[in-house]
Amino acid sequence: MKNKLIIIAVIGGGEVPPEIAKLAEEVGREIARQGAALVCGGLGGVMEAASRGADSEGGLTIGILPGENPDTANSYVKIPIVTAIGYARNVAVVKTARAVIAIDGSYGTLTEIGYALQNGLPVIGLGTWSISSNNVEDKNIIRAENPKEAVEMAMKLIGENRL
Repeated sequence: MKNKLIIIAVIGGGEVPPEIAKLAEEVGREIARQGAALVCGGLGGVMEAASRGADSEGGLTIGILPGENPDTANSYVKIPIVTAIGYARNVAVVKTARAVIAIDGSYGTLTEIGYALQNGLPVIGLGTWSISSNNVEDKNIIRAENPKEAVEMAMKLIGENRL
């Protein structure tokens, strides 16, 4: 079997403070440095910052958009995919990837984390949600301390899950 392109999803809020954007941009850079492609929701905030970082390193960026107009993608998305399905596109973002890096985020990010975990995809968290049931924290979101560690963990877990 031929080697396939590794795709890592970066998820997070559409509006974020500068320090979160900086983390996301560095995650995008590191994904490109590792030779992987980045998929995201294609809009602003974490999505734009991560796309900007990957683009700055010559990486491939894919944006899965909620609407019908490819021009709504941030300017760093090389491949805009229109869906016209609103937030339901979160499933496509996650299912396109082999691992997910969650940075900060609100409820949309939480749904993507849920979809990823339900589908057995590794989720690496960088300042993102914690999930608990019956007051017991779910440890399936793997915590990273910095962008480089987040991407290294994703690549390692993808490698472990290959057939």
